[in-house]
Amino acid sequence: MTERENITDILCIGCQKGSTSWLHSVLNCHRRTSAFPDSEPITSTSKEAHFWDRNHDRGIDWYRGLMEPSDPNNLTMDFTPEYAYMSDAEIAECKELNPSAKVIYILRDPLARALSTIRMRVLWHFGKSYDQTLKLDETFYSMVKHADLQAHGDYVRNAVAWRKHYPDLVLFNYEDFHTDSRDSIGRLFESLGLDVADLDPERRAKFEDLTSGGRVWASEPFPISRPALQFLNGLTWRFRQEADTELSMRFTEGERMLQV
Repeated sequence: MTERENITDILCIGCQKGSTSWLHSVLNCHRRTSAFPDSEPITSTSKEAHFWDRNHDRGIDWYRGLMEPSDPNNLTMDFTPEYAYMSDAEIAECKELNPSAKVIYILRDPLARALSTIRMRVLWHFGKSYDQTLKLDETFYSMVKHADLQAHGDYVRNAVAWRKHYPDLVLFNYEDFHTDSRDSIGRLFESLGLDVADLDPERRAKFEDLTSGGRVWASEPFPISRPALQFLNGLTWRFRQEADTELSMRFTEGERMLQV
């Protein structure tokens, strides 16, 4: 069998809590895309291979075997948000293994993203029944410490690092997926050489549901105190300003949260 040009054809590098699961599900509606088999806890469902952040010591042959599609003409997908802040050497290796991959980076308002991450971690640790308001206490600071908020939120650093090796890095605004998802997805499908008209009735129904407001994953809306929200705003405001000036990416989600 002829070795494929890319191990992974479509790489989504985040951001964490930026609708990567939703986008993966949308793209997976097409018969010409392939998701790898779920093998938790080695991977994260059939979406996140975690090769460079968890599984690199398993070797390139392991990664190639994991991503091998049943149809060699299909586009393979790896949506691992932790890839966003990989080192230059790691991104260079990624380029060597996936020279013509399409790399997608979804950016979300840094404050909204950070709060969603903290809520996700509270859900993991305490479950849906947790009934305490998030406030500036030991639990909150511990969640912040282990959430890698700076690494995940430093959009400009991450985009510059990836563009060095992938000049055609595709940036999407999370808010566009939720205000005009059909247009955003239409443009992405076209850039990948995929045609929505190719969807069979079952896949079309799922596609229509997802692009009409369907959700794949949502953090529990645990309440947060004003001081805790302002603390997160202080941690993330620089990233919002830099995304505006350096990437022409403007967000409104965080502003609305602060006005409540």
